Amino acid sequence: MSPNYGPRPGEATVDLIVLHSISLPPGQYGGDEVQRLFTNQLDWDQHPYFKSIRGMEVSAHFYIRRNGDLLQFVSVNDRAWHAGTSAYRGRSNCNDDSIGIELEGLEGECFEGGQYETLAALCAAILQSHPVAHIAGHEHVAPGRKTDPGTGFNWSFLQQSLGLAARFFPAEVLP
Repeated sequence: MSPNYGPRPGEATVDLIVLHSISLPPGQYGGDEVQRLFTNQLDWDQHPYFKSIRGMEVSAHFYIRRNGDLLQFVSVNDRAWHAGTSAYRGRSNCNDDSIGIELEGLEGECFEGGQYETLAALCAAILQSHPVAHIAGHEHVAPGRKTDPGTGFNWSFLQQSLGLAARFFPAEVLP
């Protein structure tokens, strides 16, 4: 579990899933650096890139490895610290009413089949337990500041896997 979370505001309705991508160091996969970042145990001196993120306290509800393995860091009932300064569907502060899912990857690069399978199953389970009306990328809730999951993410595949109408997704991601 991550210590980087807090309570949701009392009036919050979880109706948004925010998809992210992350790898530490960028473009390197398979290590435990992301887990250590989310649990405040990352050795900032282990890699030169880590100096640029030193002291960050971030988390996500879920993390999906390249091989499809799923890890949970924060309860969906709590507010994970994943979106930062954000706004979507006429509301600011997306952390208040969203579930954040990190995919091991790099924005603009492709993701693996096992990740999509796990993501689709996870989103389907979330849709059963929460009134989700929107699924967006970090790039959509923090435009100009974030670019993940990026052009390598296959939104059409996720839409088809979930059997959801286009209205659930940002207009620009579906043909």
